[in-house]
Parts: sequence; C-alpha cells; structure tokens
Amino acid sequence: MPAPEKIVLIGAGLTGPLLATYMAQKGFDVEIFERRYDMRKMPISAGRSINLAVSVRGIHALKEVGIYEEIKKIFIPMDGRIIHDLDSSTRFLPYGQNNKEVINSVSRAELNMRLMTLAEQTGRVKINFSQRCLGMDFDKKTISFFNEISKEKTYLRADCVIGTDGSASVLRDSMEAMEDHEAEYLPLGHGYKELSILPGDSGDYKLESQALHIWPRGDYMLIALPNQDRSFTCTLFFPMKGDVSFESLKTRSQITSFFEQQFPDAIDLMPDVVDQYIAYPTSNLGTVRSEPWNIDDIALIIGDAAHAIVPFFGQGMNAAFEDCTILNAMMDDYSGEWEKMFSDFSKKRKIDTDAIADMAIENYVEMRDLVNDPGFLLTKQVERELEKKFPEKFIPRYSMVSFHRIPYAEVYARGQKQAAIVKELMEDLDREQDLNMEYATELIEKYKV
Repeated sequence: MPAPEKIVLIGAGLTGPLLATYMAQKGFDVEIFERRYDMRKMPISAGRSINLAVSVRGIHALKEVGIYEEIKKIFIPMDGRIIHDLDSSTRFLPYGQNNKEVINSVSRAELNMRLMTLAEQTGRVKINFSQRCLGMDFDKKTISFFNEISKEKTYLRADCVIGTDGSASVLRDSMEAMEDHEAEYLPLGHGYKELSILPGDSGDYKLESQALHIWPRGDYMLIALPNQDRSFTCTLFFPMKGDVSFESLKTRSQITSFFEQQFPDAIDLMPDVVDQYIAYPTSNLGTVRSEPWNIDDIALIIGDAAHAIVPFFGQGMNAAFEDCTILNAMMDDYSGEWEKMFSDFSKKRKIDTDAIADMAIENYVEMRDLVNDPGFLLTKQVERELEKKFPEKFIPRYSMVSFHRIPYAEVYARGQKQAAIVKELMEDLDREQDLNMEYATELIEKYKV
C-alpha cells in the first residue's frame, strides 16, 4: 500500500509505541517524538500514575503485535474485588463466571518501557526524547518542537502525523483552532492521589494479591492493586473541593483523623500514610470529548488524545489499544485511502468511545457506593444466574466490556435492555434461588437482547 513520505507520532506513552509497532510490521518507517526523558535510562518518580488493569481488548492488541507472551510475565491476575467495610470486615465479589475471566494488574511504567523497546526492535521506529511538541501548522504540514535539553526550537515537515500524546494533547489543541473542530474537557470534580502499601516484614504481600481491593465510602473510595515487588499501589479517589475533600484535608492531624475514621485497616497497612499523602501530588480526573479526530489525511488523534476517560472501568488503556487494533485493520481494508480511513475511523470509533466514557463514570458510582447496597449485590447475583442459564444471550455489562470485544456502544445498548429485564425479575425477589427462569426466558425474548 502507498505510504506517506513520513509518519510521525507525537507521544511515546503506551499508545504511541504500540501503534508504531503495528505500522512497522506493515512496512512503514515511523518517528516518535516524546516530551519526557527515556524512562529506561532514568529513575521513575512515584505517585504520578494509576496502575493499569489489562483486559481482553488490550490483550488482543498485545497478541497481534507478538508481545503478549513476554508482557504477561509481569501481569498479576485479579479475579474479583475484595470490599473493605468500615468495621474492617471484607467480602469477595468475583468479576466473571470462572477463573479465566480476570483482569490483570500491571505497572504502567514497566509496560511502557517494554512497548518502547519492542517498537525500536522492529528496526523501523525511532524515538526522540525530550522533544516537546508545540503545535502543528496543517497548511504547511509542519510541526514545531522544543528540545528540553538544548532549549532549542525546531521544525519538522511531515505528511502524516498521529497524536498519541494523551489527554493534554497538543496536536488536539492545534486541531481545535481549526474551523469545525471541537474539543472539551469535562472535569469529574474528583481527583486522585497515589499511595503505597509496602511488603510486610516477611517480604510478602500484606493483602490478598489476586484481587482488586476497594474501600468504598459513598462519595469517595480507596483502591489497591498488587505489584510484582509484593507492594500495592493504592489510589485515593476523592472530591477536589467540599467539606471532606482534598481541599479540606490540610494538616497532619486532619489527615490522620480522616484515615483512622474511614480506613482503619488501611492505615494499619500504611503507617506512613500521612507522609505519603503530603508528599505525593494530587491529580485531576475528567473526560475528553472531541470531534472530528482528523484533518484530512494529514493528522489524526487517537487514544486519550481523542477520548480520555476516567479510570473506573479499567478501560482507558484498553480502549486506546483497541484504537490501534481497529486502525491497523483499516489500513488493509482502505488500500491507501488515508483521508477516508482517518475520517471513517474518527466517526465510527467516537460512537464507541463516547459509550465507554459514560460507562466509566457510572462505574465510579458503583465502586464507591453501590457495592455495599444489598439490592445491588442481589442484582449482581441475578445477573450471574442469568448468564449461566443464557450464556449466549445474557452477558453482564462488566463482562461484555472486560472479557469480550463487543463494541462499547453495543455493550451500552444491550446493558440497558438487560437492566430492564433484571429490574422486572427482581420485583418482590429476596434471593437469587427464587429467580423465575421461565419468566426470564419470556423477558429475554421480549427485549431481544
């Protein structure tokens, strides 16, 4: 297929190296420009990124580029959630129907480093570090960069530029300045701060390692994901402002009192939690919506640059990797018609990413609040029973997202129908053993799920 004279990617985070590898395997030469230093050569600061949960969509992409067997060595499978209540009691809620339906905890930095190395090993990908993109002139097909080391400004002409530069995408900003291009950042009103649970004195995990731990507290929550070094990365998701918020917790005594009251078992696991809280940064959360994602065949944005979402469905990276999978397939189908390919990708994929953005926000409410509600727990039990009975027709929404590659928009639509079915079945239902399967069959036919 005919290739542009030069393919340039902006950003060497997770999406950039993966897409570059896909393109290199198709015979393209790719150059990536990254504003940060090479993390493989310098130490990585703590407290700046949420651990990743890799599921089927991300795994599929890793398999396609041939790195899955290597990457899975650093995966830690999690087969459910362990809920930590105020009285320090715990409950386990499985994610799927069996031990194959798991999500995998992985270090963002470790995955990023391996993807960069994989891309370079193709022999067709060059990564330029400490090069901050300043914007693009689409008429001249010229990108400007600022070298963070030499402090020099340079210009590069490129016929095809793809922005994989994350939620604060500079390429998206350049597009937004063009007529008929729109982008908005929708703040959640909640932010996050990372903390750490170190290994115990024996060197082992202090908590069950094959689970996602959640301390749900209504309007906020603490979560913990396991790491290979036997530590846990904890993340406090918390309102940015208000009576109980990042804004209100200022002094050591306030922070201590808050953790002692709300997370008594967690503070036992993190005796230095106050020091961590003060030392580590607070980051905002929000959703990015933009359209269209391309300028003719000249430029395209994908991943978080086009559709950043909040992390509560564990799909940010998985959705971005699925972008790469879909674009890779379209390169074959469109036979060099890059403008049409970029335009169709932008239109069709946006429908799905809008859907997962909505579901991610809805899942935050579930994680921080509903997991303690008896009605919600019964709902989940009913859904599991229906999936056992009708495995081809009724798949819980979480499973459709995490363990299948059903398009997100279809998941959302099917999920709404299934919610209506469960609501009707649960009228006057006190336990899942009394579920009327005959009535369930009628409803499934009625709603055409």
